[in-house]
Amino acid sequence: MNKLGLKISLCVLFMATSYGCAAQPYSIETHGDVMQLRDVGNDTVISVLTPVNNPYEMVVNGKNVIRMANVKSVDDMRARPNLNGVPLMAPFANQLDEPAFYANGKKYYFDTELGNIRAPVPIHGYLMNASTWEVIDSGADANSAWVTSKLEFYKEPDYMAQFPFAHVLTVTHRLSEGALEVHTRIDNLSNEPMPNAIGYHPYLQLTDSVRDDWTLNAPAKTHWPGDSRNVPSGVTQPAEDFWGTDPHNIPLSDFSTRLIDDVFTDMERDSQGRATFTMSGKQQSVSITIGEKYKTVLIYSTVPRPPREGTRRNRSTDVTPVSTGPDIPLSATEGEPAPWNRGFIALEPMVGINNSMNLAHKGLYDELQYIQPGESWEESFWISTEGF
Repeated sequence: MNKLGLKISLCVLFMATSYGCAAQPYSIETHGDVMQLRDVGNDTVISVLTPVNNPYEMVVNGKNVIRMANVKSVDDMRARPNLNGVPLMAPFANQLDEPAFYANGKKYYFDTELGNIRAPVPIHGYLMNASTWEVIDSGADANSAWVTSKLEFYKEPDYMAQFPFAHVLTVTHRLSEGALEVHTRIDNLSNEPMPNAIGYHPYLQLTDSVRDDWTLNAPAKTHWPGDSRNVPSGVTQPAEDFWGTDPHNIPLSDFSTRLIDDVFTDMERDSQGRATFTMSGKQQSVSITIGEKYKTVLIYSTVPRPPREGTRRNRSTDVTPVSTGPDIPLSATEGEPAPWNRGFIALEPMVGINNSMNLAHKGLYDELQYIQPGESWEESFWISTEGF
């Protein structure tokens, strides 16, 4: 047994002795490269594919809150994790306006021949499929279950070639009181301030209704329209003008034929500096709550379309899996496969808007965050549910 397995076994033994097996509210199970966090009292399971550090399931009372794009097994998830779950977008989130970025007044050009950056409009960074994450801690106690992983960015030549700021990413997925907390820490090991433009891309769904029956509460005051490439250009408008209605009660039926792929800032925040976006159906709701250092939420939702017969191929066989391991059954017991018109909404917490590094250099964006040499940046967001 490796050290991690021994640690988990001792932890489980300790908890059973201290609290009693029947009373233990949280637990963690390891199945090869999948770690499952369990909250017994709230009947919630979080499944994390550890090589890519991506939670691909959040199952509440048998219903998966996370939208799965034709994923029927863990092997499917291993083959294309970037399309599912709650992937990290780093070292930049969403689009840039050219295959280059600015930092500290200097322009850095991407090497598109390396194959990890799209051109001419780079998008999503290049760590969504990164399989070099290492689990450094995991466990469960009376308050939560968690797994912590790190990625030593500075050790990967192809990563550093595109973004030459040595740093370490450490992410903890924690399940507590039915909510998933995603806590991110970035340690800047370089000798210059490091721009922080990361984000996450949670794909979320409700199972009691379809997208046209959902409403959205998006408490942001400012919308950043995109140009012809959907990249913010620095122009803004009131969010209410974009939605055409009260941002606190947006019927998604108003967008039944329209793509939503839009950036919002200037949130209404509580006394802790947190802002909450909520999608609601007949009885169910899913919320994203962002900490104060997340300045942006991008809302992404495609128009649901019926599948075309005979055109779909098994894309999981077209790529090299990020890992191999045991076939762990999906935890959801209801609502799969999803009907085509269910749809999804991605509520994407981002440190800054799309193209933040380049717009800041042009003087069109003033909230770009830097991490000073030798210092760290930390923040969380939470996914919570009701009515499931």
